Amino acid sequence: MLASWYDGQGPAADVLHVGELPDPIPGTGEVRVRVTVSGVNPGDTKKRRGWLGSSMPYPRVIPHSDAAGVIDAVGAQVDAHRIGQRVWVYGAQSYRPFGTAAQYTVVPDHQAVPLPGHLSDELGASLGIPGITAHRTVFADGPVDGQLVLVHGVLGGVGSLAAQLAHWAGATVIATVRRTADLDHVDPAVVSHAVALDTGDPAAAIRSYAPQGIHRIIEVALSDNADLDNAIVADNAVIAAYATRADRTEIPFWPLLFNNVTLRLLGSDDFPAEAKRRAARDLTSAAAVGALTVDVGTTYPLDDIAKAHDHIDAGGGHGRILVTVPQ
Repeated sequence: MLASWYDGQGPAADVLHVGELPDPIPGTGEVRVRVTVSGVNPGDTKKRRGWLGSSMPYPRVIPHSDAAGVIDAVGAQVDAHRIGQRVWVYGAQSYRPFGTAAQYTVVPDHQAVPLPGHLSDELGASLGIPGITAHRTVFADGPVDGQLVLVHGVLGGVGSLAAQLAHWAGATVIATVRRTADLDHVDPAVVSHAVALDTGDPAAAIRSYAPQGIHRIIEVALSDNADLDNAIVADNAVIAAYATRADRTEIPFWPLLFNNVTLRLLGSDDFPAEAKRRAARDLTSAAAVGALTVDVGTTYPLDDIAKAHDHIDAGGGHGRILVTVPQ
């Protein structure tokens, strides 16, 4: 099969190879997917770079955890009727060496989720890490129907899906963007009110829409927003943080304590298995009825995978970065 891989960590152009590798064979309880589109996430490029001092977990790694494609072979104890089924894939390179940047990937049966026929491969390849992370940020602490949910970074991959899921589930969504110029890109069908963080007093602006405070905060930059979050939370609120910009992040501990705030930290590789399965079901259901869309940014052919990684490492911008795989 044609695949991309790295045998050591470093800059994308230096370590990513593209060439032929043996076709993988599905084992018991596994399926093999012929990949059409592979999704690139910041976590993929961080693993390749050795972010935070991480080492190579395996001698050789085929990157990327997300994809869309068609099941073309199954292992023992898997229904043979799955062969030919369109699917989206999550977790392919989570605690496994070989991900989706290849013509074939092998995953446990349940990690290849049926993709409804009217949904695109590009959408399917965008539901894995960002979608499951978004789902967990919104639903880990129970239903959000009737609640006020604030989504920071609503134009990002996780933030956009979190806002859509919260709206789908009956929440009123308030959102932030970094710059006033970004407000024009926020979807008013999903977000009731949007606030730019470069305004003079974003806390007052948010409070004007939520005078009793916010019930759930979806947080992409806890180090930047901890004081803002403290200023807008309701009593017994939840701050669900999936990223920060400072490795040792300070928080206003006592004010948050007196507000009885729950701080939930979320690392997608280690979500409970049932949480991932529920997320996969809900993401597929929401997408099937048109409640989820994904802004696709730039699509690269597999031969240019290093450029895709460099795009992510440079900040990515708005829109999902995808790699197409030749058939």
